[in-house]
Amino acid sequence: MNYLAVDTSGNHLTVLLSKNGALDCYFSKNIGLKHSVTLMSEIENLLEKTQTSLSEIDVFSVVIGPGSFTGIRIGVATVKALAYAYNKKVLPVTSFEVLAYNSVGKKVLSVIDARHDNFYACGFDGKEVSLSPCFISKEELEKNSSNYEVVYDASADLVKGLTLAVESKMETATEDRESLIPLYVKKSQAEEERK
Repeated sequence: MNYLAVDTSGNHLTVLLSKNGALDCYFSKNIGLKHSVTLMSEIENLLEKTQTSLSEIDVFSVVIGPGSFTGIRIGVATVKALAYAYNKKVLPVTSFEVLAYNSVGKKVLSVIDARHDNFYACGFDGKEVSLSPCFISKEELEKNSSNYEVVYDASADLVKGLTLAVESKMETATEDRESLIPLYVKKSQAEEERK
């Protein structure tokens, strides 16, 4: 199964292309706010490098969040457009799953820095969610972390995590392209300021 997977949920950018079992990737640790400028050119570079056409891709996957509101929208819109254009399946993956697949432990707490001593967190017991995605303070994180192996976004291998998450969830890929919707654990700063 050939797939293209992208992660634009943070300051990093990951693009994976798996063709006939061979994996190629592009990863940049910090592209800042340049996802909209960089994403398509890196997809095109990988397609050219692997001599692959978009019509050969069976599944388009994207990290749906949480993370950067704008980055997530760019990734979701791009993948959704490609899947519609080529009539292919889609596969949503959460940022939490990408982090959880960095661990060998059974109970994992995926933690993403939400700034100002706040965090997005989600707990896993094996592949099952044991703590629903939430927005928590540093103190709440410390209370919840005692029963888990904690994996932070800053220290995780994002390429490895995305690869394992996509490949383990491949059987859930769907033709329902509208199922690709961003995962927002809390409202954006702009939405909160409108109150």
